[in-house]
Amino acid sequence: MNIVLWIVQVLLALLFLYAGSQKLMMSQEAFTQTPMGGYGSDYSANFIKMLGVFEVLGGIGLILPWLTGILPWLTPLAAAGLAIIMLGAVNTRYKRGEKQMIGGVVVFFLLCVFVVYGRYFL
Repeated sequence: MNIVLWIVQVLLALLFLYAGSQKLMMSQEAFTQTPMGGYGSDYSANFIKMLGVFEVLGGIGLILPWLTGILPWLTPLAAAGLAIIMLGAVNTRYKRGEKQMIGGVVVFFLLCVFVVYGRYFL
């Protein structure tokens, strides 16, 4: 089970590091033009940047605390925070009528919940 959790953690970390870095490095206009960033026009540039910071920190938090053994309780906490972000993403995609994208976001939410459960209870 530990190997499966590590695989999921690494994949989620890569996903959130990539998504968060896009939000941090691109202007709001450029981000809005990306295939997954159409919702960028619905929020302020500061909100998008803040979301990017949370995603990057969450991606780091999925790996570093558990790997180093320093404050390992931060790993399930990071996964829980990212799961909350994914719930917000489901809501945003639903409001925008992007129902075809909701399935992927739900999968990421469930993977985050799996990490929370696996690292906290197992």
